[in-house]
Amino acid sequence: MAVLDQKATFSVAGSVGGQASRIDYPVLWLGLLSVLYNGILAFINHNIMPLSITHVAASEGLIMASAILYILHKGIYETDLPAFLFLLFTLVVTIYVSVLNRMLFVDHFRNVLIIFCFAGVGGWSNEKTMKLAFRWASLAVMIFLIFEIVSVPFYVSIVHPSDYFANTRGLLPLSYNTTGLFQNALGFPERFSFGIIDHRSSSIFLEQVSLANFCGVIAIYLISMWERTGRWDRLLMIGTAVLILVTNDTRTMLIFCFACIGGYFVFPKIPKNFNLALMPLIVAAGFLVYTLKPNATGDNFTGRINLTMKKVMDLDPLAILGLSVDRVAEFADSGYVYLIYAATIFGVIAFWLFVCLFPAGRTAAQRRCAHSLSLFIFLNMMIGGTAVFSMKIAGLLWFVVGYMRFHDSPRIRRDCPADVKS
Repeated sequence: MAVLDQKATFSVAGSVGGQASRIDYPVLWLGLLSVLYNGILAFINHNIMPLSITHVAASEGLIMASAILYILHKGIYETDLPAFLFLLFTLVVTIYVSVLNRMLFVDHFRNVLIIFCFAGVGGWSNEKTMKLAFRWASLAVMIFLIFEIVSVPFYVSIVHPSDYFANTRGLLPLSYNTTGLFQNALGFPERFSFGIIDHRSSSIFLEQVSLANFCGVIAIYLISMWERTGRWDRLLMIGTAVLILVTNDTRTMLIFCFACIGGYFVFPKIPKNFNLALMPLIVAAGFLVYTLKPNATGDNFTGRINLTMKKVMDLDPLAILGLSVDRVAEFADSGYVYLIYAATIFGVIAFWLFVCLFPAGRTAAQRRCAHSLSLFIFLNMMIGGTAVFSMKIAGLLWFVVGYMRFHDSPRIRRDCPADVKS
């Protein structure tokens, strides 16, 4: 494995010469499988053979192992060191937490490994390959979303989310759920809704939260690549995003998408390092909401913010140092608290710095990507939990971030075989 000088003589990134016009099929399939693997497994579970959590874990492991092999084959370059060091630091924290708690706890390492894999693969992708990955992923999401809207029985006959989550997660359907949908997608009457369908849509993701967040990933892609995206891709992705917004009942992504529309014009004028202030500002705003409406509850913005803030206020002091990892499952709906319990305060700081500093900020498009990424993650962690760490979302999200990091200044190496391999 070689760490190569960035100031060498010729480019090996996928945007040089003839390579830019080729499709890198390993990269393309890794990007697509990160979105589609759950749907593929659900089809197998319902139509071919019952699956278990072992099959899901093995599928994720195979995707990540393939990504790691691809990255190692290409080599670790000087510009890859931030992601590599972040992964290495997380491994140290994982060992520390596991030893202190006398139990193997790898959840946070898995989350960071997903980031490392797809940021690395995205960094090696050329523009054509990345566009195809987003085009085909968006098309698959739209097709299954249309199936779900037009006929729930037909949609269920293909992937049967309820059976899939029962077999692979142990989440048995409640007695009132006879639809075959994942029960959390059924929603409830008081929830915000456009009234297009009678439940929260799930599409290829099988559950509603990942579909909502995929809309945010599309927004980040479009705001980053708008000037380089063709008319038909724009229509496809905008259509997919709009269809998600009107059927999924997601307030957060509705707000985020409008923020991205304004951000297209505003973000290029903001220095990239402003991102470092974004997480503290969002947390401070959360405390302000909690102070003004301490009794607010329910599945609305103030209620979800208060839930997170109350859990922050009740934080176990030992958790800051990683001594209460056995309680992490209690905080799946509160991203900041989950991260503290899973990664210690040091892991939280490392994650904050990586999200803010890893994206490039040299061009207007890169600053749009950097600011929208930080807003997406830090806002999500205030009103949600672990969804932004799922491969279904984190895969293509960090794929585009990795690509944008190198799209105007690709990796370079010396024109000498001795310098390429160690």
